[in-house]
Amino acid sequence: MDVDMRSPLKETDVNTNSPIYTRSRSSYNSLPNSMDTCTLSTDYIDDLAFDAEEVNEQSWGKLFPVGACFKSVDLIKDEYSFGRGEVCDYQFDMPEMKNSPCFLAYSKVHFKIIKENTSTGVHIFLIDVSSNGTFINGEKVGKNCKQVLNNNDEIALCLKRNKAFVFMDAAGSENRDIPEELKKKYTLSRELGRGACGEVRLAFEKGTSKRYAIKIIQKKRFSLNGQLKFNVTGDVLNEVRILKSLRHPCIIGIEDVFDTTDMLFIVLELIEGGELFDRIVSINSFDDPTAKLIFYLIASGVKYLHDQGITHRDLKPENILLVDEGSETLIKVTDFGLSKFVDANTMMKTFCGTPQYLAPEVLKTGGTASYTKAVDCWSLGVILYICLVGYPPFTDDRKDMALPRQIVGGHYEMPDKYWRNVSSNAKDLDEKMKKKADLLMSSDPMRPPQDVPKKRQSEGETSPAKKTKIG
Repeated sequence: MDVDMRSPLKETDVNTNSPIYTRSRSSYNSLPNSMDTCTLSTDYIDDLAFDAEEVNEQSWGKLFPVGACFKSVDLIKDEYSFGRGEVCDYQFDMPEMKNSPCFLAYSKVHFKIIKENTSTGVHIFLIDVSSNGTFINGEKVGKNCKQVLNNNDEIALCLKRNKAFVFMDAAGSENRDIPEELKKKYTLSRELGRGACGEVRLAFEKGTSKRYAIKIIQKKRFSLNGQLKFNVTGDVLNEVRILKSLRHPCIIGIEDVFDTTDMLFIVLELIEGGELFDRIVSINSFDDPTAKLIFYLIASGVKYLHDQGITHRDLKPENILLVDEGSETLIKVTDFGLSKFVDANTMMKTFCGTPQYLAPEVLKTGGTASYTKAVDCWSLGVILYICLVGYPPFTDDRKDMALPRQIVGGHYEMPDKYWRNVSSNAKDLDEKMKKKADLLMSSDPMRPPQDVPKKRQSEGETSPAKKTKIG
């Protein structure tokens, strides 16, 4: 008997009575840095690089596993059934799957995939025969309904977040720009994100089906000293080699690098717990212990970068990834390392999307100067502020002062209405964001905050903007 999962596992609602923190416009318009990666998304669909060596020569397609409990499937027959029942071609009987909270919600026959030869050609369909639903790219198919299954479509079961497979069509076109060396090791799948200088795509390691994120960077966007250059390959590769050598639990790891005349392909570990931004939006703010843990982990990763001589320059919640959905999860700092090669115009387009996190020094110079590690410390303070109360200290919605003036002058408040439950130690630590660059760097952000003087808390009860645009 199938279990109705709609009530116990329904999607979490956001508390609409609290200030709403919205995504920056630059979430998918970030710097072309080697660390840019993200969780699986259905926002973008692209061709999957199909390789005959990866599947049976008689196969017309393949299902790659997205969920940890699933296994890959070569599609050879004209019809396949999937579910808990023994009659299924693909039975949900792996031990790991039986321990899943969704297991009892899977139907004995949950869905079918069929290949039909028609007068208009060969078409692939998914038929949902489940009680609790099958989703294609986040959209519910509907019981006993049939929907076309296209190359790179993502299949989820019972809940749209419970992702199981990505479908690869053998007839899907292959990206000819992908180097042969890369195709021998990885099968490229759907697009996960896109920025001004490239894209991030899901990839599967051949033989193991282990998942990675591959950042594809257009070299024409690189520059030196603010001028576009086409001969910076050596400099960029040297920087990438340095980044590849980085090893820290709070830093995204680079697994491989492939270089062509026009493109750079950087293979990254795939993190699937979501962005810090999305976590804040879903719960509004963290309690002190959780915020302390998250900030400690972020600061630990940033300090490691600084010790290696690397300044991030674009720290924001969208560039902090969570390893899992637990409250005490490890974090990974992303999107850093190659920003020094980005031309000023691209830099400022990015900055215009996320000015709330930028240090005064960056705004004053229009993103064209060289910066010290102090700019990262400022951004850390802004991130901590948001973690504690769920809204940013600087906003376009403030009527009495323009956003750049707020940042350059360090004009922000901590109204008791929203800060009364925040500890004095947390408030003291957040005060570091207002210090000048030299003072910021003279004190270790990992050190306890007892030596920082307390800020007189604002007496005003002015509410933060009910809908704050980050960018």
